[in-house]
This record gives sequence, C-alpha cells and structure tokens, in this order.
Amino acid sequence: MGVIAAERIKLTSTRSPWWCSAIVVALALGFAALFGFIGRIAADDPQASGAPALTVDTAFLGISGFGVMVLAIMATLTVTSEYRFGIIRTTFQAVPNRLLVIGTKAGLVGVYAAVLTTILAFAAYAMAKAVAGDAGSTLMLEGNWRALYAVPILAFLNVVLAIGIGVLVRQSAAAISLIVLWQLIIEPLVGALGKVGREISAFLPFQNASRFALMDESMAAGNWHWGVWGSLIYFIAFVALVTGAALLVVNQRDA
Repeated sequence: MGVIAAERIKLTSTRSPWWCSAIVVALALGFAALFGFIGRIAADDPQASGAPALTVDTAFLGISGFGVMVLAIMATLTVTSEYRFGIIRTTFQAVPNRLLVIGTKAGLVGVYAAVLTTILAFAAYAMAKAVAGDAGSTLMLEGNWRALYAVPILAFLNVVLAIGIGVLVRQSAAAISLIVLWQLIIEPLVGALGKVGREISAFLPFQNASRFALMDESMAAGNWHWGVWGSLIYFIAFVALVTGAALLVVNQRDA
C-alpha cells in the first residue's frame, strides 16, 4: 500500500498529469461537438457531400484517436521524468523490488486512464447527440457497445505500453517520438504500400488496436487473418512483450 500511496502522490502532485487530462477532456468534447455540428449541417443541407456520417466511431474520435495518445505521453513522462531528475534512484533505494514499483506505476496510471476515458466516452456521446439534434438519430450505442468499451481497454493497454517504452528508452524526447511517430507516421505509411502494405498491416500492433475500436471494419485496411477479438489479443500480446522486456532490463541496469 505504501508503494501505491507514493505513486499516487507523484501522479497528483505534478502539473503534467493535470494538463494532459485537461487536454484529453478538451479533445474528447471538442471533437464530439465538431462532428455533431458537421452532422447537423449535413442533415440541413441535402446537397452537401463528403461529410462523415455521425456514428459512435466519429463521436469517440477525439478520445480514441488523440486522447489516448496524450495519456500515453503522460504515462511515459511519469517514468522518463524520474530518470531525468534522478528520483527513480531514490525510489529504488526505498523499494528495492523494482518490478513492484514499475508494476504499481503502470497499474495506477492505467486505471486512471481507463476511468477517465470511460467517463469521457459517455460525455462525448451525449455532446455529439445534443449538438447534432435530429441528425443524431444515426448515433446509437445499441449494437455498437464495442466502440464504447474499447476506449478504456485500449487506454489502459496504451498506458502500460508507454510506461514499458519509457523504462526501456529512459529519455522523454526519444520515448515520446517513438510513441507518436509509430502510430501517426510509420504504420500508416506501411499501410499505403498497396497490396504488400495491406499484408504487413495485419501484423502491426496499432493497426490491430485501431481495428478493435472501429465498428466499420472497412476503415481498417489490411488483409486480416483473425477477427476483431483476435486483433485485441494480438495487441495485448505485443504490450506484454514490451512490458516483459522492460521489467527484464530494469533489474539489470543501473538506475
């Protein structure tokens, strides 16, 4: 319990988690309001074309597309900042069980991210529904519950993965660059390589995570060899692999 209390104090006594949480709230509600507004305009103007349909996928885009990434950056900073300022050395002196320290940090930040994104998913749904007005009739949770519970599941897994990367890299700039570029640049570029890219995309971790969160599978490009739940299991296995490597090296390197 002492380790949990110590990690909780670290998390709540610094500004970066609060700023990151505020940004996630703004992204979740802002994108939901924006897509609700776009849906309303499209409904009022039948001649308009090209507007995305108002679905749970679009209503949650601010959380699943960007909010989870911000939480992952926050998570990796909880590790790399401690290495930067030497706090991790004091922590390991107080608690020699390093696996317990890293595991507690990952669990605490992961649960926080899951709870926050669950609340924001319902708030984003209500916001998009309210802004869209009559056009919000296409926005239904019934039959689309996977899009809702995928948000906290992927938020938790991304946070654990980010902490694992932070432990392995130990540098804030390098860890954040890796997290952002991997999701936004590297994997989409691979997917753009035509037939070869579609074959490779089925084995990329974040493509599998995105596929699990999407209700419209046509938006997840790739020649898949398993179902959506298989994609979640694939991503869990990848997170477990990175986290296992992080826990292995944290005991072998100097703090």
